Amino acid sequence: MGRIMIINGSPRAPKSNSKRYAEIFAENCNKDVVYRNITRNSHIGLCDEIKHFNDLLFVFPLYADALPVAMLNFLKSLETNPPEHKPTISILINCGFLEHEQNEVAVSMMRLFCKRNGYAVGSVLMLGSGEAILKTPFRCIANRSIKKLARSIENGKYKTIKATMPLTKKLFVMAADIYWKRFGKKFGTSKNEMQTMKIEGC
Repeated sequence: MGRIMIINGSPRAPKSNSKRYAEIFAENCNKDVVYRNITRNSHIGLCDEIKHFNDLLFVFPLYADALPVAMLNFLKSLETNPPEHKPTISILINCGFLEHEQNEVAVSMMRLFCKRNGYAVGSVLMLGSGEAILKTPFRCIANRSIKKLARSIENGKYKTIKATMPLTKKLFVMAADIYWKRFGKKFGTSKNEMQTMKIEGC
């Protein structure tokens, strides 16, 4: 019962940043960690497996200022198939925005789910610039924050942690512009093509 279960709610879980964050958490946690992805066919199995853990950590990205659809669908299943033993739910959410506070609405949604379904809320880590931070010299900030998250959950001293890259908005936008130009060039796509609203036929 002392183990921690991580559930990755990213739509592209096997290749996601959320998976890497989960790996960093496991590397820095002194308890046994079990990792699972949400898939269309895994809901009932996960709902049953959850009962064996005291702590459950959801790791997922921000999608349209809210939870990813995969997460929402799984929470619906969890609501109708509650485990016999309800673990404390912690959250690790990242967004592509510089401001970590962009995650607050999604975190509030998770808190509401917990309140309505009888789960205690544990620690929360809100990461800004989540899509990019691991590929920059600022990855130490993400690593340090995830390490704090691991300590807080394993010790039962839950807390809210917030982190992002120490850049001005102007510098962040400039860096993002350079990144996406290079990314597009790699696939033969220009900046103008990436900015178009017409996606059909691309």
